[in-house]
Amino acid sequence: MPKTQELYLHPTSPLYLLKKNNMLDHITETTLLLDEKKCRQNIEMMAEKAERNNIRLRPHFKTHQSAQVGEWFRERGTTGITVSSLKMARYFANHGWDDILVAIPVNIRDMALVNELAAKVQLHLVSVNIETVQALTEQLQYPVNLWLKIDTGYHRTGILPHSHEQLDAMVALLEQSDKLHFTGVLAHDGHTYKQSDTDAIRTIHHTTVFLLNLVRDRFKARFPDLKVSIGDTPSCSILQTISGVDEIRPGNYVFYDLTQQHIGSCHYSQIAVCMACPVIAKHPERNEIIVHGGSVHFSKDSLTGADGSTIYGRVVELTDTGWSEPLAGIEVVSLSQEHGTIRASKALFDRYQIGDLVGILPVHSCLTADAMRGYTLLDGTQLEHLSGTGR
Repeated sequence: MPKTQELYLHPTSPLYLLKKNNMLDHITETTLLLDEKKCRQNIEMMAEKAERNNIRLRPHFKTHQSAQVGEWFRERGTTGITVSSLKMARYFANHGWDDILVAIPVNIRDMALVNELAAKVQLHLVSVNIETVQALTEQLQYPVNLWLKIDTGYHRTGILPHSHEQLDAMVALLEQSDKLHFTGVLAHDGHTYKQSDTDAIRTIHHTTVFLLNLVRDRFKARFPDLKVSIGDTPSCSILQTISGVDEIRPGNYVFYDLTQQHIGSCHYSQIAVCMACPVIAKHPERNEIIVHGGSVHFSKDSLTGADGSTIYGRVVELTDTGWSEPLAGIEVVSLSQEHGTIRASKALFDRYQIGDLVGILPVHSCLTADAMRGYTLLDGTQLEHLSGTGR
């Protein structure tokens, strides 16, 4: 049995009376905890790196999607942000942000919202095809900044850097528009998330920077102020020196998660979110603990363990000041819609009783935060999330 001051105990436990004034005692359901101190440290780390490299930090807010967390960035000097949808842009515009890049290729079916935003903020949009540029040219009522997204190896979407005919046609159309300002070229190195070797991540980063600059150089004589922007947490976290770009757009670093730790982007101590899951069943014949915490809370993202097993989360010990690093001999081995299955050693299995809380670090904090629709700070304060506001 661990020290009683470190383990949450259900009120029915005989040891419960030894615990007083613990915020965890008031948690009644699956809850996403947020450590503000760790979060602010992560914000500070990336802001300092950007300043040291003389580049602009335009953090991606899709991970936290919270007006209150956004204020922590503002306090550190952030002025421009990245979002992943027009709806998210409107949410943050309504909370005072006025320089917003929507990093997904613009949805031309929602031109009404595009014009609504362009009327009140410095709006940056992304295009990967000439049809979008044409639609914007015809339907925009207010000026916007347009970035061309380049496919530098991720192959999700984007213009191939050597597609000169396509690029030339899009830029020619941009030159004719009085509403579109050709601002720069950008990329997202999503393929760094599949790496766990820092040299491979550096290679991906340097290749992307090289290709983006090739595209910029093609048009620089006509557009001397073109910018280069990249955005992925692994390269922005691992690299200490970042050159050849004007702007970085990492997002996940605000919370980090098990995926980033596996890649090498962070240490366990930097993961700023943790799920508190009630124990609802125990099965001693197979040393499995069932918690209320399933795919509707975490998503079904997973990692492959050193032994080839599939891991859906790592168990930590909750305390009244946060949580420990992952415990050895216990891990989340499966998720269904509402249930999480934890397999544990006999000693760890015996620690937990029905009604106790189990702390679990998420594999993917962005999806976990989106599913949970809000946060609880370690002092019990509640923070909102866009998906829980109805806006």
